[in-house]
Amino acid sequence: MTSLITGIIGLLLSWVPIVGLVIGAVAVVTGIIALRKAQPKGPSITGIVTGGLGMLLSIILAVTVGFIVSATEDGERAPETQATSSPTATTADDTASPSESPSESPTASESPSPTESKEASSAPETTPATTPSATSQEPTSEPTPEAPEETQGGSTSQQNALGSAENYLSFSAFSRSGLIDQLEFEGFSNADATWAVDNVTVNWSEQAIKSAETYLDVSAFSRTGLIDQLEFEGFSNNDATAAVDAVSVDWNDQAAASAEQYLDFMSFSRSELIDQLVFEGFSQEQAEYGVNQTGL
Repeated sequence: MTSLITGIIGLLLSWVPIVGLVIGAVAVVTGIIALRKAQPKGPSITGIVTGGLGMLLSIILAVTVGFIVSATEDGERAPETQATSSPTATTADDTASPSESPSESPTASESPSPTESKEASSAPETTPATTPSATSQEPTSEPTPEAPEETQGGSTSQQNALGSAENYLSFSAFSRSGLIDQLEFEGFSNADATWAVDNVTVNWSEQAIKSAETYLDVSAFSRTGLIDQLEFEGFSNNDATAAVDAVSVDWNDQAAASAEQYLDFMSFSRSELIDQLVFEGFSQEQAEYGVNQTGL
């Protein structure tokens, strides 16, 4: 029965790549375990099938998104290579400047007039005021090429990974490792994915709370079952436990909702339904309360 419920959830959330894939995998695994435990085959097989479909749809969607992002990245790289291909154009004018002053010879080298020669004979000799080398212009320093923008802002692929990470966080909750895995699944390298996740503005504790609330919106969980689910997604035990304790939830009501979900798909005796709820992580008291609400 757990496999059937999880498979339906995975199929409904298959449009969210990592979530649909994870829940679908859980549905398949729990379905196989249920078959080995000789539980009813109908819900188990249906759960395996729906979970597999959810995984397949999630993979197809993720591959499509990865292809679109890769094509966009290739389109952005093309103009950058053209813009950096002509650095020598700026140095053409600089090389012509050092030889501009040969014609500027000092006037002291001209032959003196007759009157100047007489005065010059009585006056002490003077050294030339300037030398040709002194009148020449100092060579200008050549401009240094600009360094590629990889030190602070990140490379183009890292910026693309960062944009993709921010896009995912805008509509779904992720753990740190889960978001890195999702970016790698799209085709980003581990280095680019890790850089992007480490540079995105996010609070992982808040992400754990959002993920817990999302799960409670679509299905019923026991406290321990929800903590296990968050840890399976990649959250630490501390973040998962803190998130489950932070959400507003009545575990007795969750037990009652879970009991109703089981009865919607198959028949149970009172003791069987209580045992199933205890197996899901509810306490004995919570399981009995949940079954009592169904009228069994």
